[in-house]
Order: sequence, then structure tokens, then C-alpha cells
Amino acid sequence: MKGTYTILLLILSNTFMTMAWYGHLKFKDLKWFENLGLISIVLISWGIAFFEYIFQVPANRIGFRENGGPFSLVELKVLQEVITLVVFMIFTLVFFKNETIKLNHIIGFGFLVLAVYFIFKK
Repeated sequence: MKGTYTILLLILSNTFMTMAWYGHLKFKDLKWFENLGLISIVLISWGIAFFEYIFQVPANRIGFRENGGPFSLVELKVLQEVITLVVFMIFTLVFFKNETIKLNHIIGFGFLVLAVYFIFKK
């Protein structure tokens, strides 16, 4: 169960992270945000990233083997990276319609999935 909670918290964390890092690129499409300066954008993104930490820190504490969780530190990091890429790909396809996922992207993602396989292989 701790593994499931960890993964769900990582998904939530990475959703906020992706919004903080890349969501501001769509601000120009929103009337209220179109005239904001860089400092304002950074502060808004920083505020969004706060919620990333609210989920990321508990995910790592719950999931870490030395705290009674099922994952080693390396496994936690690899899980987080793959979840980040899945969330990013979904975000890109939903919010940035002009971006396309190409064959080389899919192949690269496949290699990352293989990395997860080898990291978790006992």
C-alpha cells in the first residue's frame, strides 16, 4: 500500500511541478497574465511549485525503504523521473497542441522504461 501511496503522491507532485515549470509558457494566452513581467511569472511559478513539495516530500518519506517503504533511494529517483516524463508528455499533448511526439521521443521513452526495469531487477 505504501508503494501505491508513493506513486500517487509522485504523480500529484509532478503535475504541480510541470505546471510550475512549463505552465507559464501558456500565460500569454490568458488575458490577465499577458502583461506580467518575468519576476511576477517566477513568483507565480514558485507558488505553484510549493504544492509540488507538499506531495514530493511525503512521497519520498513514505516510499523510502529505511522509513518502512518499499523503495530504495535509486528506485524512488527512477520512479520520479519516469512519472515526470509521463506527466510532461500528457501535459504537452493537452496544453501545447502544436507540439508533436515523434518516433525518436517514443524510442527514448522506451529506453527510460527499460531503465526502470533494470533498476528494479533483483
